[in-house]
Amino acid sequence: MSFPPYPPVRYEGENGEANVALRRADAAPEVTYASGVTVDYLATGASTGGDFGLYRWTFGPGESGPGPHFHRTITESFYVLTGAVSLYNGTEWIEAGVGDFLHVPPGGVHGFKNVLGEPASMLLMFTPGAPREDYFETLAAVSKGLELNEEERAAFYLRHDNHWA
Repeated sequence: MSFPPYPPVRYEGENGEANVALRRADAAPEVTYASGVTVDYLATGASTGGDFGLYRWTFGPGESGPGPHFHRTITESFYVLTGAVSLYNGTEWIEAGVGDFLHVPPGGVHGFKNVLGEPASMLLMFTPGAPREDYFETLAAVSKGLELNEEERAAFYLRHDNHWA
């Protein structure tokens, strides 16, 4: 069996460095939506040198989440940590539970919702590490009353590589 080669060397030092980052589980979330959804920035594209972005998404008690959409420049992956989440796999909504994983390549139509009204959380990973923080923060502001006109909304979604299916 042959395996693909490792990526090119990115660290040339001899002994390694003390440059790791720890985010404690009890750290406050960076974003809170009016619905009670919270987003924890575990690793941003900026903090990983653009390799990936990893976020913990904790649903509020009501239904929330985007409908079917796709991205042209990034992959998105979902890993359910707690509860149950409805994931759109491009053809239908499926219920995913603890430990379930869904990977969406560029162009893959997907969506997610908490329609059960029960607590749920999941990890969202984007590769490469796009700057999703402005996306989350602006949507949270919209949920709290910020108004975007049709032109502003279209530009916002285009800037963040969100295309509705």
